[in-house]
Amino acid sequence: MTHPNSSFDPKAFRRALGLFATGVTIVTTRAADGTPVGITANSFNSVSLQPPMVLWSLAKNARSLASFSECGYWNVHILSNEQEALSNRFARAGEDKFAGMALDQSANGVALIPDCTARFQCRNAFQYEGGDHIIFVGEVIEYDASQRPPLLYVTGDYALAAQGGTDLDRNPG
Repeated sequence: MTHPNSSFDPKAFRRALGLFATGVTIVTTRAADGTPVGITANSFNSVSLQPPMVLWSLAKNARSLASFSECGYWNVHILSNEQEALSNRFARAGEDKFAGMALDQSANGVALIPDCTARFQCRNAFQYEGGDHIIFVGEVIEYDASQRPPLLYVTGDYALAAQGGTDLDRNPG
């Protein structure tokens, strides 16, 4: 699909999008044979509080698309600022990303990475076409959060949160 403006520059558009700071996540699921699958993603967002729902997106040409599309569950891990190396590990293709990792037990049987800022265990609820990506919407069946400051990504590089952690009892209003 082309943009109505013939001077639309996809690279400039990507740079403009990069000005929006995001958290860094690893999303995990299971392959058809039961092996764990995981990728680094920064396309994570909240959708709904009732029912609790989140979303993220994956490129249609990703090797892991079939696993995420076919498994009924996935987990989103918001990485802490101490997990930059883990983010890089899961961003690379063609290696056993889970080699040597100790994993926590999950409610949905999908790999659950320890020591994150927050984790969301989800049942796949919807999948939508979104241009060159598939948008996954999941219902959160369990979650946890820690006081660890989150890892951020902006203008093509990692950044540290000036103020981190969570206070789940805090009322901003």
